[in-house]
Amino acid sequence: MTSRTASIAAYWDAAAADFDEEPDHGLRAEDVRSEWTRLLRAWMPREPVDVLDVGCGTGSLSLLLAADGHRVTGVDLSSRMVGQARAKTETAGFGARFLTGDAMRPPTGEERFGAVLARHLLWTLPDPEAALRDWVSRLLPGGRLILVEGRWREPGQRGAPYVAGAEELPWHGGVGAEQLAAAVRPLVAELRLESLSGNAALWGRPVTDERYVLIARG
Repeated sequence: MTSRTASIAAYWDAAAADFDEEPDHGLRAEDVRSEWTRLLRAWMPREPVDVLDVGCGTGSLSLLLAADGHRVTGVDLSSRMVGQARAKTETAGFGARFLTGDAMRPPTGEERFGAVLARHLLWTLPDPEAALRDWVSRLLPGGRLILVEGRWREPGQRGAPYVAGAEELPWHGGVGAEQLAAAVRPLVAELRLESLSGNAALWGRPVTDERYVLIARG
């Protein structure tokens, strides 16, 4: 593990205890949880598939997917986030696998997935385009890549400064929809974008920055 990777892991380990206090992280409010459930069902294949949730955090979306019958593998660099995700799904009575590892190179070997999901992750990566190539390579034919992204007013957790040198990250502060689509389009058969900025129920409050989902087929 490089010193920067270690710093990033330490940052998210420190954020883990309070992470779920954000409405769209913990999904504790019924209306927020219901809206994420509705949209995930619209984005995912109808039949249960193997899902790779990269940068899974505390596993809130993994839990929703597992509850719908999908076979979920969550990966996060933070061991504390992974621990909370594992406890959350076990307490709810659903099976899911959680691994501590680099989301740019998930430690899942040669496994292939019916869907790869990432939410609010690309801005943290030193080479997001390499990560996109890796994730697409893990899809089964016709599998779905689902990226919930945006341009953030305040990068970091609860406005706390991110790791030293973060301003040098390629997509620090987020990535716009058209820029991300341009990066993904050569890698997939088709893609579409949906704006999420106007959906206050997703975030537990109105938002004014750019938020969207990109859904692609491998």
